[in-house]
Amino acid sequence: MAKAKENNSKEEPIEKQLWKSADKLRKNIDAAEYKHVILGLIFLKYISDAFEDLYAKLKSGKGEYAGADPEDRDEYKAENVFFVPEIARWSYLQSKAKLPSIGKEVDKAMDAIEKENPSLKDVLPKVFARGNLDPANLGGLIDLIANIAFGDAKARSADILGHVFEYFLGEFALAEGKKGGQFYTPRSVVELLVEMLEPYKGRVFDPCCGSGGMFVQSEKFVAEHQGKVNDISIFGQESNQTTWRLARMNLAIRGIDSSQVKWNNEGSFLNDAHKDMKADFVIANPPFNDSDWSGDLLRKDGRWKYGVPPSGNANYAWIQHFLYHLSPAGIAGFVLAKGSLTSKSSGEGDIRKALVEARLVDCIINLPAKLFLNTQIPACLWFLSRNKANGHYRCRTDEILFIDARNEGHLINRRTREFSAEDIQRIASTYHEWRKVKGKYKDIKGFCNSASIERVKELDYVLTPGRYVGLPDDEDDFDFNERFAGLKAEFEAQLKEEKRLNKAILENLEKVEMKGEG
Repeated sequence: MAKAKENNSKEEPIEKQLWKSADKLRKNIDAAEYKHVILGLIFLKYISDAFEDLYAKLKSGKGEYAGADPEDRDEYKAENVFFVPEIARWSYLQSKAKLPSIGKEVDKAMDAIEKENPSLKDVLPKVFARGNLDPANLGGLIDLIANIAFGDAKARSADILGHVFEYFLGEFALAEGKKGGQFYTPRSVVELLVEMLEPYKGRVFDPCCGSGGMFVQSEKFVAEHQGKVNDISIFGQESNQTTWRLARMNLAIRGIDSSQVKWNNEGSFLNDAHKDMKADFVIANPPFNDSDWSGDLLRKDGRWKYGVPPSGNANYAWIQHFLYHLSPAGIAGFVLAKGSLTSKSSGEGDIRKALVEARLVDCIINLPAKLFLNTQIPACLWFLSRNKANGHYRCRTDEILFIDARNEGHLINRRTREFSAEDIQRIASTYHEWRKVKGKYKDIKGFCNSASIERVKELDYVLTPGRYVGLPDDEDDFDFNERFAGLKAEFEAQLKEEKRLNKAILENLEKVEMKGEG
């Protein structure tokens, strides 16, 4: 039996083996802190490998590199490779891996790289000399990561390191649970969005981009479909600086230009970093039901063309922000809380009606539970199209496609579900066949239905797919916002009553004490 286990472990992908080893070295360090250590080292290995590869070519002086100086910074800039000073090169750090001062050496390396490469300023972590990170464990991590690219894999090291970085992001998100979901959208959800949108060419925009997974998947999609990766350009924004740093590293390790991925702590609503940009594709996973989005300061904002969103919930602010940034033929795909499909509170129902009447809603997908790490709130996907009558697809102006995917996916552990490649293909191909001029789309009871705008109007502009595909929709009618508001009111009333009772008890005790003293 022991032998069989050993064989299984040998068959495990390299990223899983690395994760297990790295997790053992974590000891008592919190996952939220440890991710910056391990991801920072993977990034350092990536840029060092790319540098060393070009350095060797420049030093050989052969062909196009004849007469080149391997220490000339401009040579690296010309080939879009980060210049790595000697004290930051992986070979140098590995030679110091067993020293007690290795943490200080890595921090110095990160500083040196930022000084040489302005685009990385304030991006790299300097957390390696902290007291809770044992130098021996850090040295062990350096040796572990050194083995990521070896032998025939050396030439593919960038690809392997990028894959490992992405895999580790997902594992850290799982380890952190609720907090992890703030920087990471589950890979299968991102894959579904990208497969639906097919961003082959143009501008891709995510104004709440987290660690950049939407962009990575878009580039991967183009590459896998034999398109030209340079045909798409990315624009993004992130309000959490730590998450923005992860995004910049995640993109750099893939060789993706991240110069238009901006950070400011005010966020996309108060400080739109791409005010005049119109995107061909918007792809996003904004915070669900965000009540702290500064809505009171933006009541007269020009983005609210279809109605002023409530100050206590940003769902319809996000929808209109996406639309504001869509080009005349653009398409948007994004995740939202399922309550957005039914809510009528604070004018949200009127905005939804306006979006439907403007023929902007193209497709709605009901998602299964347990897909997201940071919330138990039911979720859905919205797809909006600026031009549903364009010649590239059939005219579907007076229709909306509803897909109920609540029964799709499989559990990977007790609390987390994901879509398989087959699930993604089934859902995405349903949408594509529906849009095609001579597509093979058919309504499937319990799964998909192409509904007329008139039918949507009859159902009072409620967009829950269950109503259209013929599945029980009791749970679809559940309005999270209204239920949450009710529970909040109950809780506040209870808290008020408890405070009153506590105050009365204290007053009575004081009276008893005074009588005793008398």
